Amino acid sequence: MAKSTAPSARSGNSLTRWLLKHRIEQAKGPGARESEDDQHPWWQVVCLTGVDYFSTLGYIPGIALAAAGALSPIATMLIVLLTLFGALPMYRIVARKSPTGQGSIAMLEDLLSFWKGKLFVLCLLGFVATGWVVTITLSASDATAHIVENPFWPESFGHADRTLVIVTLVLIGLLGAVFLRGFQEAIGIAVVTVGAYLVLNLIVVAVGFYEVFANPQVLADWQTSLFSNYGNPFSMLTAAIVVFPLLALGLSGFETGVGMMPLVRGDADDDPEHPAGRIRNTRKLLTVAAVTMCFYLITTSFITTMLVPVEEARSGEAKGRALAYLAHEHLGDAFGTVYDASTIAILWFAGASAMAGLLNIVPRYLPRYGMAPEWGRAVRPLVLVYTLISVVVVVVFAADPTAQAGAYATGVLAMMTSGAIAVTIAVHRQGRRLMSVVFGLITVVFAYATVANIVDRPDGITIALLFIAAIIAVSLVSRVQRSLELRQERIEIDAKAQEFIREASKGPDIHIVAHRRRSGHDPAEYAHKEREQREDNHIPEDQPILFLEVSVEDASEFTDVLEVRGVDVGGHKVLRAVSSVVPNAIAALLLDLRDTTGKTPHCYFGWTEGNPIVYLIRFILFGEGDTAPVTHEVLREAEPEASRRPLIHVGGR
Repeated sequence: MAKSTAPSARSGNSLTRWLLKHRIEQAKGPGARESEDDQHPWWQVVCLTGVDYFSTLGYIPGIALAAAGALSPIATMLIVLLTLFGALPMYRIVARKSPTGQGSIAMLEDLLSFWKGKLFVLCLLGFVATGWVVTITLSASDATAHIVENPFWPESFGHADRTLVIVTLVLIGLLGAVFLRGFQEAIGIAVVTVGAYLVLNLIVVAVGFYEVFANPQVLADWQTSLFSNYGNPFSMLTAAIVVFPLLALGLSGFETGVGMMPLVRGDADDDPEHPAGRIRNTRKLLTVAAVTMCFYLITTSFITTMLVPVEEARSGEAKGRALAYLAHEHLGDAFGTVYDASTIAILWFAGASAMAGLLNIVPRYLPRYGMAPEWGRAVRPLVLVYTLISVVVVVVFAADPTAQAGAYATGVLAMMTSGAIAVTIAVHRQGRRLMSVVFGLITVVFAYATVANIVDRPDGITIALLFIAAIIAVSLVSRVQRSLELRQERIEIDAKAQEFIREASKGPDIHIVAHRRRSGHDPAEYAHKEREQREDNHIPEDQPILFLEVSVEDASEFTDVLEVRGVDVGGHKVLRAVSSVVPNAIAALLLDLRDTTGKTPHCYFGWTEGNPIVYLIRFILFGEGDTAPVTHEVLREAEPEASRRPLIHVGGR
């Protein structure tokens, strides 16, 4: 019903047409059935999740060693425990609550209403954008480290920071170019990439354990270092608790895993509202991914701590590539190069997965809020924006994976904290007190990790705040620009209201009086209003009048279904409706009456007195204001032909 104001892909010059050719449609809502061609066995979707989740093995062991030194295995074990006994149970519940892949953001969106809910979601989107943008830049930066540290890298190209930045920018430019041309995530590529990468890592782990047990002095030296620096297990644990927030990169796969739910094949008889088969298979996906990652986190942190000098992890050849360092050191340059190629492939694919996730943020949330500009649905402009932002991040951090780890961890931990809050509230509302206490404690752990990471590395929260500010600014501007659109998805009129409309349409025109209800049940109120409007607008006594009352329920919503019901108040026929915005709802109903009755509706308003700026703000924020002129403007935008436009009359005393 609403007139589209989207830029046409056929209008403008050739560049404009090319940019706007491919658009992202609104995400499917609950109850929608995805095509079976778009769904895959859960074990294949594990690999699609794994290009983000498992790719962190390319850099997290080295970052853990550089940050924690000899404590790396202990700090990593804390991440493993939090994964298995915190994040995994939490996201199993999230999977049940959001089977169409909205994740914890949608759970919180449902728990919070009005503008505070919308603003909260916008803030969370800022952290999501931080996590995914830094996924692109961090993955590309680490891929660069694997490229330039490979022994076959030409020495003439050098290893300076400038070289690292240039190579990383080339990788990001290549990623952007592929998406501009048209990139579709392929399950097959993910399965091959992840499978090969995990097998190669398993070989490195096996060789690493062989080297440790073949040289028991290495293990003895580690134990000596631990007790000489920390004295006792309590001191070790305390120090590890301080360090482990920096290793939150190892938790990155859960929100991605839930986001992949629409791709998971369930049972043939799944209920679209509660697809039990898909939920069950997604839980398998999350469990297998978590257990696999925990195995590799434990084993890789152990062998890198035993076999890689800390200095090499902090500023040498192992920086950002500790496992690759071991592959070259103990298996030769040929195998090491194969390992580098596999790592570069999965890191690049992780960036592609993150870019695809970013491209899905806008249509999933912002268009429903009226907070996305029209070009925000077009793929190519978004790719250019995200690529430009990624370029800036790479330059600011000089393509250093370790320097970007804090920003990445901030985005991941903020999302995990929001998920913990959502699950805690959900189980509390179900009356499960013990579980709400357990998840409350998990929330405290994630909140501590988030705050500790922000304090230690404030650059992450700085980036997140910049994203949040940009998203809110663009959203508010878009909301204002789109305020005159017809915003009703459809109109549903009950039998009583239809009867009133049939009687009112027997004359040459339909006369409707817009009325702000006071008591709602006093016939004298309506009698006075009718007498006033008939006198001021010369409405014949033999022509019936319908009263139209629209009340605002949640002005923060952008679109809604307009349900109109008929009410008889002392012989006065009243149409009552609830909407998120008054003028747009009136305009939508008038156009619907014109189309269904073939008569021209006349709508009568009283004078509105007061400051027009105040009314403008009230319209944008609260859905009502100087109703008559706004209704006229909405009609003018929706129906360009004046002769077919319902008529607006303003008068009264």
